[in-house]
Amino acid sequence: MWKKSELRAAPAPLEGPVVGTITGGTVIWFVLFLAQLPFYGWYADHGHTWFLWTCLAGGGLGLLGVWYVRKRDAAIKRAAATTAAAAPEPS
Repeated sequence: MWKKSELRAAPAPLEGPVVGTITGGTVIWFVLFLAQLPFYGWYADHGHTWFLWTCLAGGGLGLLGVWYVRKRDAAIKRAAATTAAAAPEPS
């Protein structure tokens, strides 16, 4: 059993290529939508058209995600530049 004294603080989160990851996922959603589009008739006959619309919704939400992470990345870079400019230079 763990004791509370054995618990450690969580490490800092890792920053990775967030914009590229979200963009890649968005592209995959749109590719899946386009790949299933020729089979729309089969999906409609079997009641599975939601497969297509799920992929389209994933691509649309991915576009929103790309917009968000690009804004976030730009804000992080602006904050880092402001902090670096405000820091006094070592003598």
